[in-house]
Amino acid sequence: MENKMNLSVFNKFDFEYSPVGVKFLLLKPKDISKLERKLSFCEMLKEAQDSKPFYAAKDNHECKAGPFLLGMVDSNPVFESGQIGPKLGVYEDPRANRKLYMQMHKMARDSVNYTAFSSLDQLSFDPDLLIVTAKPHQAEILLRAYSYRSGAAWNAKGTSVLGCAYLYMYPYATGELNMMVTGLYHGMRARNTFPEGLLLITIPFNVLPEIIQNLETMTWDLPQYSWGKEAHVKKMEEIGREISLELKK
Repeated sequence: MENKMNLSVFNKFDFEYSPVGVKFLLLKPKDISKLERKLSFCEMLKEAQDSKPFYAAKDNHECKAGPFLLGMVDSNPVFESGQIGPKLGVYEDPRANRKLYMQMHKMARDSVNYTAFSSLDQLSFDPDLLIVTAKPHQAEILLRAYSYRSGAAWNAKGTSVLGCAYLYMYPYATGELNMMVTGLYHGMRARNTFPEGLLLITIPFNVLPEIIQNLETMTWDLPQYSWGKEAHVKKMEEIGREISLELKK
């Protein structure tokens, strides 16, 4: 459980909402207390930002989506046949809602018994996911760090319901960063989990080292963002001329 990765570079962002580390566990953690109440899977992110580190077991989940995605329960034909979405007004009919369950990632049955959560400043374990709640100007830096060396495109995938599937499961299963916008997801919006317009960026463990390295070496505040349009266009033209001259040599 020991955190061997130096995540201190994220403190430089001065986020309003603390980044949160998440870890999926088969065995009960010994150094973290159990969550003392029931919450939905998506609400646990917000809880971790405002509290001491905790782990959640099956009986801590207020919403059935969490245990389903974590492989804690068997398949439910009522949900997986798409019966719920139309009754909520989210989908026209079950066939549309059913597709969600065909496309989403979830943990293997009984492979996860506990999920640990901790804010960045209290993080004592090596996270499987680091979830950042950012404003657009902060997200731009983080997304640029993701592709700075690799050129990788970042994802912004989600569905109207079961947003937790794309907050947790999708980035973990694919190994790809995923970005979500608060206010677009049924459960989180109905529960008033976050104000609208924030960006939830989930970073899986396999890309964290590269992002950290890029954040430590690249320029964060690009000067062209404060030049204004005319100066920016002029600079782009200058760069174009410089490259043209190089090609003629």
